Amino acid sequence: MRHQVWQRLLRRYLMSGKLPPVISRRVFLAAPLIGIPYVARAAGAVFDADVIVIGAGAAGLAAAHELLRLKRKVIVLEARGRVGGRIFTDHSLGAPYDAGAFYIHWAEKNSWTRIARLHGVKTLDEDEVQRNGRSFDRGTPPASPDGVTAWDKLRERLDDSKARIADISMLEFAGGEKAAAAEGALTMARLALGDEAERVSARDYARLWAGDDRLVPDGFGTILERYAKGLDIRLNTPVNTIDWGGRGVRVTTPDGTINARSVVVSVPVGALQSGSIKFTPGLPSINVAGLQGLGMGASTRMALRFDGARFGLAPHTNVRLRLSARQSFSFGCFDWNRDLVTVYFGGDHAREVIAMGQEPACAHVLDQFAGVMGNDVRQHYIGGRLNGWWNDPWSCGAYSHALPGRANAREQLAEPVGARIFFAGEATGGTGGSGAAITAGGAYLSGIVAARKAAKTV
Repeated sequence: MRHQVWQRLLRRYLMSGKLPPVISRRVFLAAPLIGIPYVARAAGAVFDADVIVIGAGAAGLAAAHELLRLKRKVIVLEARGRVGGRIFTDHSLGAPYDAGAFYIHWAEKNSWTRIARLHGVKTLDEDEVQRNGRSFDRGTPPASPDGVTAWDKLRERLDDSKARIADISMLEFAGGEKAAAAEGALTMARLALGDEAERVSARDYARLWAGDDRLVPDGFGTILERYAKGLDIRLNTPVNTIDWGGRGVRVTTPDGTINARSVVVSVPVGALQSGSIKFTPGLPSINVAGLQGLGMGASTRMALRFDGARFGLAPHTNVRLRLSARQSFSFGCFDWNRDLVTVYFGGDHAREVIAMGQEPACAHVLDQFAGVMGNDVRQHYIGGRLNGWWNDPWSCGAYSHALPGRANAREQLAEPVGARIFFAGEATGGTGGSGAAITAGGAYLSGIVAARKAAKTV
């Protein structure tokens, strides 16, 4: 009871900015121990933190570190029981593999290259890694020579920065379903963005940066785990509501409400579209338009574990299996000489496989691998793991793409809300023409930008 009286007295005077003469310095310094909240810099305002960051993925961690550098008090709320978001190194099969992002794209200017080095995580150039492996294609019907040529020609047209790319679908840009370049567009959209070519803006895709790619033998997720050290991260804390109707923001979680001056929202577009986080008042029309103009692909990675047999395949061998123009698998065999075959696929085909559930999906994919390598692989199979981001409740998809006619959606989503809500993530990583969208590097850059804007509110 005595503590409650002191808390009420201290709160009253903290709000006024003055201390009562009867409170000693010792009592004042002990205030945090008896539940008095953190006092932000804004006069007369009492907050638990300067800024709340929602999401402990690439963007959220970058934002939190930048806010600390700017000497702001920051709390990170993460719905999952781990950090990293869609950058996740899975160890459940006894050897690590990246179940989400696995490339450090345009590594020559990507901040994750530097961060990996600072934290002692080894990265290797993809071309160097693949030099000792090989690739081969299988499929019925096989990819046509015209289709392969069309892929190269289509890529050259999309990469031509001098050409103004129309904001139409990638399939329409290729000339339509029956055009010679259609096969290239279908494959490119499915493998690069995880969705069908008729749902992808050619202009949005054409903006993306290209460069050298690096791989992380110990897993991309390892970098984020080490990078997260030292931050105030509350795991297993999903956000229900963000109330920005008064002074600052009130963020409601199952564990209670946290008050801050502003908030950086770095959850995936799919999760925002699901309505799992309610905004009060609702988001302005420009941000809503941004969300409506973005789609989420179903890029999927899974792994099959074997007992040490290699079936005549060298490490880093890539087997591409084409079932049809819209269905294919890419098998990455025994990377880093581990007993795993990682499998990559996307689009509606991936959605169908994910819907099977883990065990049936693994059995189905094993059937496809056996169809290429022979039934002998079955007796060496130990188990599999499916990481279906498409039906993951905290992501609802792998990564974003702009819909045809909505190439400005990323900029719309990134608009600050009432100088209190700032969006970050791979979806906004391409704003300002940077071309960094859909990558972990772009997520990092967007987190830095959002953090600096949020810091100005304090």
